[in-house]
Amino acid sequence: MVTVSSLTGARAGFDTARIRADFPILAGTSRGVPLVYLDSAASAQKPAVVIDAMSRFYRADYANIHRGVYDLSERSTRAWDEARARVARFIGAPSPEGVVFVRGTTEAINLVASSFVRPRLGDGGTVLVTEMEHHGNIVPWQLAGARTVPVPVTDSGELDLAAAGRLLATRPLLFAVTHVSNVLGTINPIAELCEMAHRHGVPVLVDGAQAVPHQPVTVGELECDFYCFSGHKLFGPTGIGVLWSREDHLAAMPPYQGGGDMIDEVRFDRTTFAPPPRRFEAGTPDIAGAVGLRAAIDWLEAQDRAAIHRHEAELRDHAMAVLAATPGARAIGSAPEKAAVIAFTMERAHPHDIASLLDADGICVRAGHHCAQPLHRRFGVEATARASFAAYNTHAEIDALAAGLAKVRKVFG
Repeated sequence: MVTVSSLTGARAGFDTARIRADFPILAGTSRGVPLVYLDSAASAQKPAVVIDAMSRFYRADYANIHRGVYDLSERSTRAWDEARARVARFIGAPSPEGVVFVRGTTEAINLVASSFVRPRLGDGGTVLVTEMEHHGNIVPWQLAGARTVPVPVTDSGELDLAAAGRLLATRPLLFAVTHVSNVLGTINPIAELCEMAHRHGVPVLVDGAQAVPHQPVTVGELECDFYCFSGHKLFGPTGIGVLWSREDHLAAMPPYQGGGDMIDEVRFDRTTFAPPPRRFEAGTPDIAGAVGLRAAIDWLEAQDRAAIHRHEAELRDHAMAVLAATPGARAIGSAPEKAAVIAFTMERAHPHDIASLLDADGICVRAGHHCAQPLHRRFGVEATARASFAAYNTHAEIDALAAGLAKVRKVFG
């Protein structure tokens, strides 16, 4: 019988139980059985320090930011500004002025599409993407009026770098590439890709949503032009995210949305705008979300990130071995540089059926196309099931997944 205690054990060298103790939801159940949460690539669970930080802010420090001269508003404004500075340090940005708060990775990409790409389109233009992109890094460029051209992916799930070089030589308006694939788990060589792109004068946007929760990121070392990520995948709250940009790009970009706090002066015949980053933060922002994001970053950086990286790699390898030992199962993507994200299929079992049967045992996996339909077509499937892991997952939970897949095979085999 699977029990809560059997799922919380740790292998020598990594104290998973200590990590799990920080996440209140992991002590709970799903459908009356212990919760096995294997869907962190969709959204990570939240440590108590994030929940508590947001609660304290609402209870003691909340007011609208900027322009309020009373103490409560000034405290709230300081919390907002300190969160921006914390994000800048977290990603190694030269200054906080390059950090724009947005709702998430998708809004960050839409902002760049609207304010950076659209003004440069002229009579037409292309944005180079890859076959492994999330829809959020394809559709915004099309909505802006650009033609999206993909870099192909190999059978192992790696980018075809030779093809990337040829396509970059055509000088697209922008190269938009994921740091880590949300389906394949492939970790792309971003620094190398940025060097290739800049050789042809092509700026680079990096979707870092799947990268920042699992590996240190320093934007200066990557030498990208834009980097974006979401708070909710980084153990933080939903509704807050980050666009980092080179400041010269931001200074030249028109506003994305109009409204309060992004203005300098408003008249009926003309309006002038605040300097970045405020130019791109119209309206009352998610102040509590920024407070929660800062708490999540503080929590993550207080951990031994190298040990977490090793632990997640062991979980990935354990899960890949489970799939290899499951007759009829097939993992999609086997790149040598692969994060703890595994998409898979099983013969005669639709991914939705796999996920439903696993759910009966409290095991949470994703099923569908994971907002990556072109990539699924590339591999000849319409949908996959996906298990993704974080620091709080255990090897016992992978064993529970194995037992669940055996039940799936028994039902559909």
